[in-house]
Amino acid sequence: MKASRTVQKILANYEGENPGVKGNLCRMLMEGRLGGTGKMIILPVDQGFEHGPARSFAPNPPAYDPHYHYQIAIDAGLNAYAAPLGMLEAGADTFAGQIPTILKANSANSLMSDTAGKNQAVTASVDDALRLGCAAIGFTIYPGSDAQLDMYEEIVEMRAEAASVGIPTVIWSYPRGEAVTKDGETAIDVAAYAAQIAALIGAHVIKIKLSTDHLMLPEAKKVYQERKIDVSTQAKRVAHCMDAAFGGRRIVVFSGGAAKGSDAVYEDARAIRDGGGNGSIIGRNTFQRSRADAMAMLGKLVDIYKGRD
Repeated sequence: MKASRTVQKILANYEGENPGVKGNLCRMLMEGRLGGTGKMIILPVDQGFEHGPARSFAPNPPAYDPHYHYQIAIDAGLNAYAAPLGMLEAGADTFAGQIPTILKANSANSLMSDTAGKNQAVTASVDDALRLGCAAIGFTIYPGSDAQLDMYEEIVEMRAEAASVGIPTVIWSYPRGEAVTKDGETAIDVAAYAAQIAALIGAHVIKIKLSTDHLMLPEAKKVYQERKIDVSTQAKRVAHCMDAAFGGRRIVVFSGGAAKGSDAVYEDARAIRDGGGNGSIIGRNTFQRSRADAMAMLGKLVDIYKGRD
């Protein structure tokens, strides 16, 4: 597999990494219908852990089967498929080598009490990722949670172990918890801060949410106003988050969020593309639809990222 010039330029930004890490990043960037473009679409299926099985899969019952998700990612020509340990193990042999996989190494669940704080349990290891032939590990942090410092220390240690054996790290950086208001979870100043934190603790790929033009932090708000930082459109907010990710030197993909209309999904993708983002990591908006509708949506998203729509 020869890396395109675009992918070579992206890999050159990872100056401190070994050939194994870069090789696996290249493997994902060169995979599927967007291979070589520098854009990515990743299918994440950790919602059964986060929200429960019925909330996640009852809208499209075939999605209860882990093989269904492997096959969708392969048939749609996606760059990678991300899931917790059990989901990957359930299809690892059948689909070995057919799609790069990302082992989601920590998870939360909806059975926690409101007083427990926002945190996630480590549920898989680097050894698991090696055993399953994964192209990366994934890990969620919650900037704004009282537990955030522990989460940073956990992923810094796991990232170092993974990098030592050539496995890159994808960090889900989701502001949430005691120091963040509900509106603040998607505020642009907080989203950019989340991207910066993930980059600073060593993420090779950063996953954040699309943001609103709300500004939560008073001191940051002063700077946005004084410097006239334009965050008036989604594309401009994406561009600002790319600036926060080391001036675009880190791969940033944006989550699809809760299920919504197809037109909204496509508008989000156009904004990500126009703002210089690297792509989408989209779960419920595809696997909660029928297979035919999901395939059509993913095909259109590929066209959007290729500039055809």
